[in-house]
Amino acid sequence: MIEVSAPRPAWDVGALLVAAADTLQARFGACRVRGELSGLTRAASGHCYFTLKDIGAGAGSNAGGAVLRCAMFRRAAALVDFAARDGQQVELQGQLSVYEPRGELQLVVQTMQRLGAGALYEQFLRLKARLEAAGLFDAQRKRAPAAWPATLGIVTSTGAAALRDVLTTLARRAPQVRVIVYPSAVQGALAPAALIAALQLAAQRAEVDTLLLVRGGGSLEDLWCFNDEALVRAIAASPIPVVCGVGHDSDVTLADLAADLRAATPTAAAELAAPARVDALARLHTLAQRLHRRMQHGCESHQQRLDALALRLGRPDQRVAGQRQVLGALEQRALAALRHAQQRGQREPALLGERLRRALHARLERHAQQLQAGAHRLAALDPQRVLARGYAWLADAQGRAVLSVRGVQAGDRLDAVWADGAARVEVLQVRPRDATTGEAPTAAPP
Repeated sequence: MIEVSAPRPAWDVGALLVAAADTLQARFGACRVRGELSGLTRAASGHCYFTLKDIGAGAGSNAGGAVLRCAMFRRAAALVDFAARDGQQVELQGQLSVYEPRGELQLVVQTMQRLGAGALYEQFLRLKARLEAAGLFDAQRKRAPAAWPATLGIVTSTGAAALRDVLTTLARRAPQVRVIVYPSAVQGALAPAALIAALQLAAQRAEVDTLLLVRGGGSLEDLWCFNDEALVRAIAASPIPVVCGVGHDSDVTLADLAADLRAATPTAAAELAAPARVDALARLHTLAQRLHRRMQHGCESHQQRLDALALRLGRPDQRVAGQRQVLGALEQRALAALRHAQQRGQREPALLGERLRRALHARLERHAQQLQAGAHRLAALDPQRVLARGYAWLADAQGRAVLSVRGVQAGDRLDAVWADGAARVEVLQVRPRDATTGEAPTAAPP
């Protein structure tokens, strides 16, 4: 006789998950596990959710290492004595359970202890220190984005939620700004080269005022392409100012540090890159009012000046009468000056005659004195006075003065002139003065 067993009843999904959770808790109870934090988020309620992966799995290598979903409620999270972040190696204690809405295995964490920085985070710190020493993060080299951009460029994935957030924000805040998207991968091993190519294309086309490099949030592994050294150098070398909005406020990448301006989120990057249209219109309205007030004030000032000039001008007939009075006064002054000049002209001939007479008399006296002085000098030079002192003057037969003994010779007849008469003499002998001794020769006996 063949016995047919009755079929076992089917499980409801929820009941099966509850049974599996009970089995896990009975089998493992409170367990301890160590690994590397990834994708850490803190909800507004204070609960923390993250993934624990095998140590040394590396960036984006979930396929190469096991991962475990973890939940840490607010009371347990408040007891953690350090700031947990992606890349840190930790040891957790908790209970395994099943998260029924998704049917996933998860660890409800009760305590967390730090083992040390994860290998990926250590790599991040080493690269950050090296690029910082190279000056790529210096504040002096960073430029301010265009204050009133006409065109913005966006470097991101066309399917990313970050692109939708940025476009929505720009359409709401600054619909007047033109947007150009430079598509690129933003995650994975090929993302750095694609991002660099997009930056180079934007620089080559030179059609935007500011570049927005954006991506949504993720784990340290998801955002690791934004820590690529070649990408960081390309951002620093970009001729166009770059605003980087990668991840959330707590996410910091090397691309953020190299960019000209860092935004906490992609939406914040859009807000920083383009001023709100409402704010621009308000500023224009303020400037228009200020210009109107300036013009109105200028017009009023000029009108007051015109009124003052009109008051100074007065009525034309009064102005003409005033000018007539001025002309009459000038005419009287001219006539008085003419009479004074005429009277002075009548007196001037007698004055000039007297002045001329005195000038001639003074000049004649001066010339007489000069003539008398010349006569005295001439009398002093009169040869007759020299002869009166016992000297004689000799002349040859032609009447020329004999000035040297070398001009005569023995036998010459000379005329000797004294003060009281003259005589004809004959030269008997010539005795020149001795040139060596300077002495005159003695006279020869008669």
